[in-house]
Formats: sequence, structure tokens, C-alpha cells
Amino acid sequence: MNAAKMLGELMDNVDARKWDALAPFLHPDFRCTYVHTGEVLDREAWVRLNAEYPGFDRLRVEEITGNEDSAACRAHVTGFDAEQELNHFECATFVTVQDGLIHTMTEVWTDVDQTAPADTRPERAVPVQG
Repeated sequence: MNAAKMLGELMDNVDARKWDALAPFLHPDFRCTYVHTGEVLDREAWVRLNAEYPGFDRLRVEEITGNEDSAACRAHVTGFDAEQELNHFECATFVTVQDGLIHTMTEVWTDVDQTAPADTRPERAVPVQG
């Protein structure tokens, strides 16, 4: 199975909350780096974090690309906070495959609907909406 298909199936299993189905996609030496927090998780810790994440709602893959050895996807993730408000996130995930399993993963998470800091855009630059 190529890396893009493998990553897509892994993400489908996260969305379906099939926690026991995640580890078989991951190499025994799997490492996931969360760039935004500096955390590095092994296979067991990554599966556990996903399974026990408070308020998880949905993970929808928006786009995915790759080849035999590496893949990347962008996903829209929703989850409920302590006040039961639905929060929206975007996640970029990059993987490499070794021995037919996902060996490395890098994830970058961000909140949706952020406003760019003042004075960080040229005057004539107009963002495209929608």
C-alpha cells in the first residue's frame, strides 16, 4: 500500500474512533513530532493520545497527496471544549513509510479563524474569502 493510501486509511480510522486499528499502521519505531508543542510521541503514546483526547468530535481529510514512501494531508478537526463549545482546527500531517508501515509523522495544528497580526500584510494584498 502506498503512503497516501495508508495515511488516508489511518485518518479514516481516527475519525471512526477505531483506536485498536491505529497501531497496525505504525512501525514499531514510529515517532510523531508535534511541531507546535515540541512533543515527540512513540506509537503507544500517539494512539493513546488520540483515543483519550477530551471532546474529540470529527476528523475530515480535506486533501491528501503522496507516493510510495511519503505522504501529506490536511484535515479539518472538530472537538468540544469544557463548555461544550465546538472548536475547529486544521491539521497538516506528513508521514514517511518504512517496511510498509508509517515510520515518522509530523503534525502541525492550528485554530481556525485566526486574524493575521497587524502590519503583516502588504497594503494591496486582499485575502480571498471562501
